[in-house]
Amino acid sequence: MAGHNKWSKIKRQKAVTDARRSKSWARITRDIMVAAREGGGDPGMNARLALSVEKAKAENMPKDNIVRAIKRGTGEIQGADYVEMTYEGYGPHGIAIFVEALTDNTNRTVADVRHLFGKYGAGLGQSGSVAFQFERKGIFDIAGEGIDEEELFLLVAEAGAEDVTSEEGDFEVTTPVEAFGAVQAALEEAGVNVEEAGLQRIATTTTRLGADEARSVMKLIDLLEELQDVQAVYSTLEMDEATIAAVS
Repeated sequence: MAGHNKWSKIKRQKAVTDARRSKSWARITRDIMVAAREGGGDPGMNARLALSVEKAKAENMPKDNIVRAIKRGTGEIQGADYVEMTYEGYGPHGIAIFVEALTDNTNRTVADVRHLFGKYGAGLGQSGSVAFQFERKGIFDIAGEGIDEEELFLLVAEAGAEDVTSEEGDFEVTTPVEAFGAVQAALEEAGVNVEEAGLQRIATTTTRLGADEARSVMKLIDLLEELQDVQAVYSTLEMDEATIAAVS
């Protein structure tokens, strides 16, 4: 996970400066709908929905939009039926890539993803072809100002977290998927400022590439992330300081 926290922060800052708010809202809307459909429309009883609603608020999405998305998810009003899909394959230089999508048209989505993989001399694999190289974890990025690391560790460990790491004065809390909601609740109750939180796929092993090779991989990842149905893209590219500098 070397460099993971720093790269997450860079991507978050990039998202803020990019003129992509409408697309961000569309992605969050789909996530709210699926979360409400699967876990109910009460954020207090549905950790995934609560997280999606917080992301919507952070992106300044109007309250009416959030309420409509929840009602579409629970079936109270009509809306598109989105399904969760994952796509796996190897990108340039043998880097494993895992794509998560929410779509109302699986034929369109797989065609878009396959086209980009092919454009970069890569190819989609079968389900499970690269999934074994990633672990699904809950990740909380926490601003370090005013936070005592030992107190933070004790707080989240009691709620079920696995680890707390520090980088450039900020903290990253890692949890098993099943403990995500409990850790989120503990942090909220303690008034801890969480900059970003979510379920992510963390590579168990990574591959370091030279600057030019890393940029070619990141170009494919950037294009995949720009697809309207894609929610997240993960890879086994080593995000160390040199790589981050090269692709930033």
